[in-house]
Amino acid sequence: MSSPLFTVDLGKPVSSAVDWLTLHLGGLFDAISSVMKALVNAVLFVLTAPHPLVIIVVFTVLAFFARKWAFAAFTLVAFLLIQAMGLWTEAMQSLAVVVVASVLAVAIGVPIGVWAARGRVASAIVRPVLDFMQTLPVFVYLIPAVFFFGIGLVPGVVATTVFAVPPAVRLTELGIRQVDKEVVEAAHAFGAKPRQILREVQLPLALPSIMAGVNQVIMLALSMVVIAGMVGAAGLGTVVVRGISQLDVGVGFQGGLAVVFLAIFLDRTTSALATPKRRVRRKSRTRPSPTAETADETSVTAPEPAVPASA
Repeated sequence: MSSPLFTVDLGKPVSSAVDWLTLHLGGLFDAISSVMKALVNAVLFVLTAPHPLVIIVVFTVLAFFARKWAFAAFTLVAFLLIQAMGLWTEAMQSLAVVVVASVLAVAIGVPIGVWAARGRVASAIVRPVLDFMQTLPVFVYLIPAVFFFGIGLVPGVVATTVFAVPPAVRLTELGIRQVDKEVVEAAHAFGAKPRQILREVQLPLALPSIMAGVNQVIMLALSMVVIAGMVGAAGLGTVVVRGISQLDVGVGFQGGLAVVFLAIFLDRTTSALATPKRRVRRKSRTRPSPTAETADETSVTAPEPAVPASA
């Protein structure tokens, strides 16, 4: 076996950097941890304070407005089954983490996407970073989160937020870039300022693409929440990890089935917001009568008779 030409030890500088950040920015990490816990506990309180049947009815109503009766019936049966399997608290814990992480990821990703769409230099900077983030293995996101925040709920939320940011950035940039240039030029011609064009023209027209990015953010957040169960994050991920570690097929199957139900509900509900409803115009069978202007244009006026000259 041939020896390498030269050796590079990247572990020592990275370890030194982590130690320095932990020593000098420990207060910042503690503050972030407190905020994350407070946000997740607030959402979890909203989801668990009422009776589970009340939350199930609310989810069913949302499903009805999103996809009508068939999806509403599926949502009702799915969440009743989750409650019957005794996984209601774990499902709501996972949903709370998904909600907090998704909101934070969208709040971070959408402004970055707008910034990248409005300049070539910004896009050239952002795209390699997004490519790097999307090629990293999922478990790599847990390593720095555990180093800075320890074991528990907070590293799961932080890793989930960072992991879910790229779709929000990409689809926001794509949606703004796909806005018709003639519309933007018309807004310029009417004297609109760049902020007004962004707020009143580009963002409304790019909303379907942005909502598709929100859908992808939620899906990535849910997948990461399950993996975050390996570092002590509460929820369905813990149930799945317990089933794998104890070789308990029943527990693992129930946890995985609850994750599937939750994923289908979130995906179908948010994707309904991303697809605008098509308006069907009915063609009138009767032929419209000509307008007064058309009648005036088509009518032929008779020439006035000439007045005879007096003798």
